[in-house]
Amino acid sequence: MEEFEICGGHKLYGEVRIDAAKNAVLPIIAGSILCDGQVNILNVPNLIDVQKMADILRQMGAKVDFVEDVLSIDNSTINKCELPYDLAHDIRSSIFMLGPMLAKFKTAVVPYPGGCDIGARPIDLHLAGLKALSVLVREEGGLLFCDGSHMKSGVVHLDFASVGATENILMASVLLKGTTTIYNAAKEPEIVDLASFINRMGGKVRGAGTSVIKITGVRHLKGLDYVCIPDRIEAGTLLLASAVAGGKITLKNAKAEHIFSLIVKMRELGCQITFDCDNIYVQNSFRLMSIPRVDTQPYPGFPTDLQAPLMAFLATARGVSIVTENLFENRFSHAYELNKMGAKILIKGRSAVIDGVDELIGSEVIAKDLRAGAGLTIASLGARGKTKVKGVEYIDRGYAKLENKLAKLGADIIRKQT
Repeated sequence: MEEFEICGGHKLYGEVRIDAAKNAVLPIIAGSILCDGQVNILNVPNLIDVQKMADILRQMGAKVDFVEDVLSIDNSTINKCELPYDLAHDIRSSIFMLGPMLAKFKTAVVPYPGGCDIGARPIDLHLAGLKALSVLVREEGGLLFCDGSHMKSGVVHLDFASVGATENILMASVLLKGTTTIYNAAKEPEIVDLASFINRMGGKVRGAGTSVIKITGVRHLKGLDYVCIPDRIEAGTLLLASAVAGGKITLKNAKAEHIFSLIVKMRELGCQITFDCDNIYVQNSFRLMSIPRVDTQPYPGFPTDLQAPLMAFLATARGVSIVTENLFENRFSHAYELNKMGAKILIKGRSAVIDGVDELIGSEVIAKDLRAGAGLTIASLGARGKTKVKGVEYIDRGYAKLENKLAKLGADIIRKQT
């Protein structure tokens, strides 16, 4: 087990480069199954979930190499269509394998996915969409047995604009004869990136980034080298870290348009933020006002993955804020840990009422999921004294050596064995 030890009170200065987006890389790893040649994904962060997705492909028979930041995948040697239970059950992104496996091999056996405990994340929308494409699904012993031998293109209407379901159905449709249409599709930048990846291999996906996506089937996809979009959640986390600690930082390889919902709010509170096509510049030197109300929403609304880092900032903002979590019902574990540090946060159902205090006090806190861990880490940057953040293994699922990037900017943070 490992922990972060953080001494607060140090302003952040300098520049860091944002990695490729975890939420883009993981479905693209799964989408590589569709390809007849080798796929090289560049600028890939060395994350636990990336490693586990690579291990899943290896156990299915694929050849996978991860050297520095290049992930090379050759799926021509895959010889089984059942995901290894232990690995697949451990990460939610394993469910992304389902659509590509059905498209390529017409059969798949997958366990229910796992991941962080942030509430119910059912895969019923994934399965309903696949059934609309004539996939037969049978559940037995915690496994899903999927038969795609009679798959055909069709029309899918999602009851909710689910990112994962949109991606799975999109990938399942790529090799089908005819055109498949997904209505009420999710609009996240990671979906646009997945469509770009498929189109670069020879696919025909139109409408990604809108609520209607059309996929015209092709017979084959070719290999390629591909660079994923930068991680908007990592960029947003570091922007909020600068708001908590103060200072002046530059985020290289960052797309402001992907986190404009955050940038607008930070500007309203007095943060100086500018940007160009690939960089974001932020400066803050005083205690900021609170945000009266924030509601998490699907893109382009405020992202649920930035709710915990935002709350870390609001804990010491001047005034009262209300944050409502509309996507996951179990995503306030960080609030109780922030209260250990002197925050005044009251949870009422899906909402948190935050009364900003003058400062937080260093304490020992526990990260119980990925984004909670990020929130507790950046809260510690502005706290008085020393904070120990346990549960770093969760943080490692979505941030590659977060402590190194913060230390490069001047934070007093180290990783320690416990």
